Amino acid sequence: MRLSKGFFPTVKEVPSDAVIPSHQLMIRAGLMRQLAAGIFSFLPIGYSVMKKVMNIIREEMDAIGGQEFHLPALNPIELWEETDRVKAFGDIMFHIKNRAMVLAPTHEEVITNIAKNHVKSHNQMPQIWYQIQTKFRNEPRPKSGVLRGRQFTMKDSYSMDSSWEGLDKSYDLHAEAYKKIYTRCGLNFYIVGASSGAMGGSGSQEFMVESNAGEDNLAVCVESGYAANVEIATSNVPKAERKSESKPLQEIHTPNCKSIDEVASFLKLPTTQCAKSLIFINANQPILVLMLGNDQLNESKLQAVFGQDIRPAQPEELLKFTGADAGSIGPVGLKNFTIVADKRLENANGLVCGANKNDYHLLDLDLQRDAQIKSYHDFRSVEEGELSPDGKGKLRIIKGIEVGHIFKLGTKYSVAMKANFLDKDGKENPIIMGSYGIGVERIVACHIEQHHDEFGIKWQKSIAPYDVHLICVNMNSESVVSKAEEIYSKLEKNGISVLFDDRTDASPGFKFKDADLLGMPLQVIVGEKNLKNGQIEIKERNSGERRTASVDAIIEEVVKFVNA
Repeated sequence: MRLSKGFFPTVKEVPSDAVIPSHQLMIRAGLMRQLAAGIFSFLPIGYSVMKKVMNIIREEMDAIGGQEFHLPALNPIELWEETDRVKAFGDIMFHIKNRAMVLAPTHEEVITNIAKNHVKSHNQMPQIWYQIQTKFRNEPRPKSGVLRGRQFTMKDSYSMDSSWEGLDKSYDLHAEAYKKIYTRCGLNFYIVGASSGAMGGSGSQEFMVESNAGEDNLAVCVESGYAANVEIATSNVPKAERKSESKPLQEIHTPNCKSIDEVASFLKLPTTQCAKSLIFINANQPILVLMLGNDQLNESKLQAVFGQDIRPAQPEELLKFTGADAGSIGPVGLKNFTIVADKRLENANGLVCGANKNDYHLLDLDLQRDAQIKSYHDFRSVEEGELSPDGKGKLRIIKGIEVGHIFKLGTKYSVAMKANFLDKDGKENPIIMGSYGIGVERIVACHIEQHHDEFGIKWQKSIAPYDVHLICVNMNSESVVSKAEEIYSKLEKNGISVLFDDRTDASPGFKFKDADLLGMPLQVIVGEKNLKNGQIEIKERNSGERRTASVDAIIEEVVKFVNA
């Protein structure tokens, strides 16, 4: 492709609304343009990268037996009402006002509908169906370019099995395919345990790329190989001790002591001897959650136990249900409460808690004796520097961008939509399903986040728009132009894709800056000075290494680099 003939609208200035490198460089290098908030047009060079990513995805999905579909983005709302996900997605789902239709944010319902009507026997499974399709989500705060958009391209695949062991196999096949996809796309990534959220199901993992632009917080440990989203992450922290003797419970005046630190300081006790009470409401039922010391409650873990509708109690509700304000609440003597506690407090004694009376606390709380604890759960958020769950190394808390998510859906959708099959004994059972998603634009953006410098993008060869950027430095020199044209022709005949900067109205300096901005893996620079010595300059964009090759060897040198 000749730059003089193509559409490559590069810009020098950083867009004012672009704050992360990938967004800035995708605009500056002419990969895309914004049409509206969260909606982007991909231009030829950007769509070239998209197609390469999609081809890699197709190859790896086909390799595990995937069959490609193309499903409608416009869905009847009744389909989504069957699984109650109109409510689960809420305002994120786009609705067509003059029709009972929605724009699909994902396609579990459509796939399950097809399976319901055509997969009737265990002999027809396993199946892996996938598509690469446009999705729509009404993001309230679209930002960071394509990382949080309202329209995006997604590869989603679905497995159907007749047994849970089959689901495990399909899940593992996808996990391995995803590793190959991201590796081929030049990404360094983590595989982290994750919450299933609105997708539901028994288990899920996210594929995350470390980046300051990420909106997810991850707990990772290089030494142990542990990685998990903080929504579900755990660590190796000691439990509260159970003392051999339990002293009688006693009430003590603690004026103006509201926080754990204030109570601990007043009583001259460590914070880990204090139990913090948090009140929530779930279906009009008050729930007390007991945490140790200054441990922070992880609301995602709480929702995993009680559901998405649980909410913090309002100040007036605290007084109504407990007789006290925040800071003086405890688990003793409460009526009509569900009381749960973090696992660090399991069967602990010798604790301090609120007395359900303002400015008073209780000493020597014994959770086995004094409180009706319904159950213990891991409710706490892990912290930087804590030991990983296996004790091998300390956790780092990093920011990450999700580029893929795989789910063991189980029978959530097949039960709701009555997608059943007959097993070998002729008994009817719900199809056991998995769901597996990849964000195509996110791969492109994450690639740029990980491969760029102050001058521009540094494409890895696998998804670069072109293999080579050929620069004709002196367009007023007949010999230079002739040699550049010859190299262009020979490289294309050898199957090398070339972006040829043959512009007559651009200075050499401008051409070099554009070459670094656009970021092709190899630059071939044809200039008068080197050509007089029978040499052509080569620059590797990723390493910055420069060298020369003889005119006679340049084609062989470039082909060798591209195919290495």
